[in-house]
Amino acid sequence: MIDAVVIGAGQSGLAAAHALRTAGRLPVVLEAGQEPVGSWPSYYESLRLFSPARYSSLPGMPFPGDPDHYPHRDEVVDYLRRYAKHLDADLRTGHRVSAVHGHGDRFTVHVEDGTELTTPLVVAASGAFGQPHRPALPGLDSFTGTVLHAADYREPGPFAGQRVIVVGGANTAVQVGYELAQVATVTLATRRPVTFAPQRPLGRDVHFWSVASGFDHLPIGHLLRSAPHMPVNDDGRYRRALAVGNPGRRGVFTAIDGDTVTWPDGTREHLDTILLATGYRPELSYLAPAERGHRKGISTVHSGLGYVGLEWQRSFASATLRGVGRDARHVVRRLLRQR
Repeated sequence: MIDAVVIGAGQSGLAAAHALRTAGRLPVVLEAGQEPVGSWPSYYESLRLFSPARYSSLPGMPFPGDPDHYPHRDEVVDYLRRYAKHLDADLRTGHRVSAVHGHGDRFTVHVEDGTELTTPLVVAASGAFGQPHRPALPGLDSFTGTVLHAADYREPGPFAGQRVIVVGGANTAVQVGYELAQVATVTLATRRPVTFAPQRPLGRDVHFWSVASGFDHLPIGHLLRSAPHMPVNDDGRYRRALAVGNPGRRGVFTAIDGDTVTWPDGTREHLDTILLATGYRPELSYLAPAERGHRKGISTVHSGLGYVGLEWQRSFASATLRGVGRDARHVVRRLLRQR
């Protein structure tokens, strides 16, 4: 009998394992990939955190370097490697979970290699990168050019000289669209105008104000989940770029015919690539759809099952490096009361 099984060894799974160890439990952490770094190596090369290093740590290990710098993707990967190395947990890479079945007060966790683990506690921390959201857009399936999701985008070089549409108006869409616009002709296709939030209001990073005001900690994720849209974090360059049309912005296209797109005003133009920056959905394929309900990370279906790392799970920061630690402590505390 294993104390607990954590599914996923990205930032959420590592935070959950730390919370379980702090509570005196010995978790087994199952990671599908070959390293305990989650999906970070697969993100686009120029990615930087929107939060400074001082607000980007997991419990028990500060993020290294200047506390006010914005860490690069590769810095996050290195940080997670070091965090996992110092984490006192049974961490097993190359172990993809295929199914979890509840039986009374126990779970059986099935791994693709045939391994079966029995435990009273399961924390689903497998993130969302493996489940890119591809919306049903008019004519998209018949487009004869290239369609890719932001999950597949790495750097702008291959798109030089192309006509590109980036679908979406959130942080990733604007950041990738801005980068592509340096080498290609780019339009952001959005359902509403892009809005911006200053990165450093009154000379301090926005995360300073979020933490100082207590907003970062408020358990209001259920309210934010239904908000129409969130503004893009901006140091000024994205707003200036959109103001001069580089990249441009238009409403979402109404039709596609081969490699020609039709805009809401009826104009048509040739297109090479459509890049979908349309977000992700939780990758929980090992749980049956009817078993995925939760309230603030605690399953409403199975006692002993919890979640860490879901967007808006409890707070504004739930799916971030700075937020998963708080959520993990909350979820583990609640799960242990059930057992």
